[in-house]
Amino acid sequence: MLETDDPAVIARRLAELRIEHRDLDAAIERLASLRDGDPHDDLALKRMKKRKLWLKDCIARLESALIPDEPA
Repeated sequence: MLETDDPAVIARRLAELRIEHRDLDAAIERLASLRDGDPHDDLALKRMKKRKLWLKDCIARLESALIPDEPA
């Protein structure tokens, strides 16, 4: 994903992904409320939800990367 350990770069990327996740969530809600049974809308919703899950996973990985390792 990111090839750096720089916390500032990770935090910036994390912020970008959170914004995209939030925007995608709003778009999914809008499309779901306007849907009229069109199979194209169903496909678009599926793709958007899949992207949203992928973003959630990426966010979790980056958040984990920001947590310092504790010595054993």
